[in-house]
Amino acid sequence: MVINKFLYIFTLIIILTSCSNEIPEKKILNEKDLNLQVLETYKEGIKSLEGGDSLYAAKKFNEVEILFPYSKWAAKASLMAAYAYYMQDYYLDAITELQRFIKIYPKHENLDYAYYLLAVSYYEQIVDEKKDLQSILNAKKYFNFIIKNFPNTEYSLDSEFKIDLVNDVLASKEMYVGRYYFDKKNWISAIKRFRTVIDEYETTIYTEEALHRMVEIHYTIGLEDEAKKYAKLLGYNYESSAWYEKSYIIFNDSYKSKIRHRNKNKKTNIIIKKLQSLLERDE
Repeated sequence: MVINKFLYIFTLIIILTSCSNEIPEKKILNEKDLNLQVLETYKEGIKSLEGGDSLYAAKKFNEVEILFPYSKWAAKASLMAAYAYYMQDYYLDAITELQRFIKIYPKHENLDYAYYLLAVSYYEQIVDEKKDLQSILNAKKYFNFIIKNFPNTEYSLDSEFKIDLVNDVLASKEMYVGRYYFDKKNWISAIKRFRTVIDEYETTIYTEEALHRMVEIHYTIGLEDEAKKYAKLLGYNYESSAWYEKSYIIFNDSYKSKIRHRNKNKKTNIIIKKLQSLLERDE
């Protein structure tokens, strides 16, 4: 999944700007004191990050924290190291750095951003519905945490949007497994998967198909009343969808004939039009 990482650069610009304003001009000293070494190392990390060498930047930021662990620069450097790893697609390193940051600096002013970057680092690892779900579930957990604990932030707004996308992936996973059970005629397991989509992911694009599959299964095993119940629910919410038409066909044989006749006429008309164009071309 390709995600536009420039969405997150704006926040880092703010952090970088605030940091650069606090860095005093380098004084001429016969011997550099520890504080000046820290500032120079931090500057070197920023320069490397701006130059695209994210791994070297992360190394320099980590050095800052080691050299001066109790200064205000230590927390900022730790967060910048996590961002540098993230930009290089080293998501596991970014996650480790962010989890440590949250544990050591639980009152930091940029804690909301740390949680957001943590959620996004999990989110970026989502490949498709057939892969391991752990990254998807972790991303959803932290996005929900942001919405609950930092409700009036830009991170909360984007988290709501991303949760919708995560739910689509989770629903897709349920549908993938449900179809597998459906093909194997394992009706109970298939019903369970499709019900999960209907109950937990009703706002996703997969709800229509899940309802239709419930119609198919219940009709197949002889529970027509249950099948009709799901067909009505599908028709009430998605009457104009192709999935409702498929469910309608199950109960209406005459409608099947009309569909076949309509499709046949459509094919015939296409053939006639093509023939006419060929004849006109020869004249």
